[in-house]
Amino acid sequence: MPSIETRLKDMGIDLPAPPTPLANYVPAVIAGGLLFVSGQLPLGRDGSLAPGHRGKLGQDLFNEAGQEAARLCAVNVLAQAKLALDGDLSRIRRCVRLGGFINAGPKFHALPAVMNGASDLIAAALGPQKGRHARTTVGVAELPLDAAVEIEAIFEIEPE
Repeated sequence: MPSIETRLKDMGIDLPAPPTPLANYVPAVIAGGLLFVSGQLPLGRDGSLAPGHRGKLGQDLFNEAGQEAARLCAVNVLAQAKLALDGDLSRIRRCVRLGGFINAGPKFHALPAVMNGASDLIAAALGPQKGRHARTTVGVAELPLDAAVEIEAIFEIEPE
């Protein structure tokens, strides 16, 4: 069975250095057999938010841009997980839950389709058994830096 790193490489994804927190919190916490990854924005490798990932879905951006932003958030979630697990993504037993926050205009109803950008990436990276997860998708009025999407995650992990 291919590793998470191999699957990512096959998808053309090289995990970036994880973004640093924007405020007073830690990017990830291990509690028992769970890894909680704080909400990640669609920041690029240089730590900036691309104009195509900024603004409200249904007003400034539409489904495809939202899905791309959610996918990039999921890449950053995995980068944070790798850091928290001392570089060993093989310790992930499964993704338990993803939480998605979509910066949405008042009439935007395609929240699940946008969130699929993150869910599809996690499922592909972890594989069909480990990657399927529960999730919550919420439309919100604002996100930090006017980001289009923010994604958080909970993973079950192997003990050290």
